[in-house]
Amino acid sequence: KPRTGEHRKTRFDLALVDLGFTLSSADARLPNGLVAEALELGGLGQFAEYSKVNREVPFGESRLDLMLDGSNGRCYIETKSVTLVVDGVGLFPDAPTERGAKHMRSLDQAVAEGHRAAVVFVVQRSDAVAFAPHETADPNFCSALRHSLSCGVEVFAYNCRVSEQSIELDSPLPVRL
Repeated sequence: KPRTGEHRKTRFDLALVDLGFTLSSADARLPNGLVAEALELGGLGQFAEYSKVNREVPFGESRLDLMLDGSNGRCYIETKSVTLVVDGVGLFPDAPTERGAKHMRSLDQAVAEGHRAAVVFVVQRSDAVAFAPHETADPNFCSALRHSLSCGVEVFAYNCRVSEQSIELDSPLPVRL
């Protein structure tokens, strides 16, 4: 995509990769918007009781992607971009991410304070049939994810329909922890 900016090294952002058998979005900023859009359209039934969607909300030591408000209280959501798929399984992370572990700790804190919290892994391609944490790439993040699950943080994953014109959440994926 063409992009302008004073401090840019190139005039373009990598947006889409044709892998020969599927397209993969390469934009790590998209999952937040994809999940927010699905929420606003009523497409994520597990969050149906929340009527208001707020983006980029400070909480704990993080700025979390979404905070939902509803009659039952608040739900904090962090979205994660997944582009690596091996043997049909979307894997996150593809490299060490201390920031990702920090986000999980903030979600733990939200649950400890009486809120609902979830992480949504968005596999930005259509060929994934499941999701799993990538232990080899970052055992620290994977440990934080398992700890968060034990604290009550919910874990969801979706693949996407990707074309040259658009990308949207598609199907929920089983999460293999």
